[in-house]
Amino acid sequence: MTVATCQFPVSADVSANLGHITRQIRAAARRGADVVQFCEGALSGYAGVDLPSFDGFDWAALRQATLAVLDAAREAGVWVVLGSAHPLSGPARPHNCLYVIDSTGQIVERYDKRFCGGEDLRHYSPGDHFSTWTINGIRCGALICYDYRFPELYREYLRRGVQLMFHSFHAGNRSRATMAGIGEQIGPQLARLNRAASFTYPGITMPASMTAAAASSYMWISCANTSAAESCWPAFMVRADGITVGRLRRNVAGVLVTTVDTDAVPYDSTVAWRGRALAGQLHSGTVPADPRSADRATI
Repeated sequence: MTVATCQFPVSADVSANLGHITRQIRAAARRGADVVQFCEGALSGYAGVDLPSFDGFDWAALRQATLAVLDAAREAGVWVVLGSAHPLSGPARPHNCLYVIDSTGQIVERYDKRFCGGEDLRHYSPGDHFSTWTINGIRCGALICYDYRFPELYREYLRRGVQLMFHSFHAGNRSRATMAGIGEQIGPQLARLNRAASFTYPGITMPASMTAAAASSYMWISCANTSAAESCWPAFMVRADGITVGRLRRNVAGVLVTTVDTDAVPYDSTVAWRGRALAGQLHSGTVPADPRSADRATI
């Protein structure tokens, strides 16, 4: 399967976001993509960062823009994983979501961000479900940004047979002063020990966590982000063995196209024991029935 991992400068302007999305869908299709992924809040903008809140938000305009993305997916003949906001009833806050759109322009699944940070909860309602679907015989799943802090989600997706994760982030649209302030909190003396696209907590921890999640769960991970300056890191793709196989440029709109081959067998030192670990048997081999093994207080 060919995956296009996209980034563009997401903003509060739904019309402008739509323009970027439809252009990148067409560009990805021309390059042979089967599925095109966008970042968290790509169409709606990300509340609390791109827009102050959803007060007075034009939900009708967002619906029309979403329909336009469905049309673009159908016309291009590609699947689309679209970050947006999904309105709920009455006063309930919307979900921070990923719409999964098939190549006929139909929404076939929706993932709602499960772990919303404290600031997120001012604007969004958390979700409560896993989302899986299949493209070209490859089982796919979805997560959003802060979910990366909870490896339990990756392990459950592995139990459900997921081979390719679409993890959409929004780690950008930060002022240079904000970025510098985060770097100062980490401490410049630690820069040489923490190589990153930007010396910020997200710039260090998010890519590292994706490497670890891919390698420990043996799962490809497509990581879309906003490119709105300052972005903490650029969109990238990680192979199932934890090796990054493609990366865009930070703060620059672009489309990263990757061939995902789940029949290939990259290095996997844990394949013999991963199933046992998932089943709760947290050791390899056979534990000896030996009193000296059981007695942990003697030499």
